[in-house]
Amino acid sequence: MAAAIEIEVQPPDDPKYTLHYMNGMNGVHSCPTCGTDITPAVRDQNAKDNKRRIAELEAQIRILTDKATAAADKLADYEDEILRLRITHTSTTTTSPQNRPSTSSEAARPQTATSTTSKPSRFSFLRRNPSSANITPDDFPTPPLPNQRSSTPDLKAQLEKEQRLRAQAEGKLANMNVEIEELSATLFTQANEMVATERKARAKLEERVKVLEVRDEEKRARLERLEQCCKRIERVRGLLGE
Repeated sequence: MAAAIEIEVQPPDDPKYTLHYMNGMNGVHSCPTCGTDITPAVRDQNAKDNKRRIAELEAQIRILTDKATAAADKLADYEDEILRLRITHTSTTTTSPQNRPSTSSEAARPQTATSTTSKPSRFSFLRRNPSSANITPDDFPTPPLPNQRSSTPDLKAQLEKEQRLRAQAEGKLANMNVEIEELSATLFTQANEMVATERKARAKLEERVKVLEVRDEEKRARLERLEQCCKRIERVRGLLGE
């Protein structure tokens, strides 16, 4: 007499799980919420894009640093030029008083000459030129003074121009320093954000991999149970056939 044997076979809990499991076996991880496939190539491409952005930002920092260095060198050149103009100005002002005593000494020489001529000489019997007796110290021409007044305004104008250029260079340098500081802060913030985002994505992927591994083990256990059930069914059929 044949006896009917009923064997209960449990189907998979979630039909979507089979798709995720098959994707996981193929090396493709999909997001459980949106279903977007995340392959290792996509992760590598994202990492390459982040590295490229960091390299571009570092290149911008180097360019701004070179500009700041050039501005500092130009400012040093302006300072050297101002110092040179000041030295030339002081040298011209110190040489102008030295020329004045020479004129006074030259003016004093005719007075001594006239004083000697006023004294009776041993050669008074010689006929003296009447025009030479009437010569006064005022008749001698005085050498013209160097024209220092005309050069002083030029030096002042050059000094003012150099001061304006120096102020402009200092302002540009300050602006560049501020821009460099702001850009550095922005770069560090963006780098920290990218690192944090990368860590979060990596943590999510690791968590997802763990979940998939657990489900894989569960699936294997279910498959083993199904295989055992199939073997039992075949044995029962063999017994019934006999």
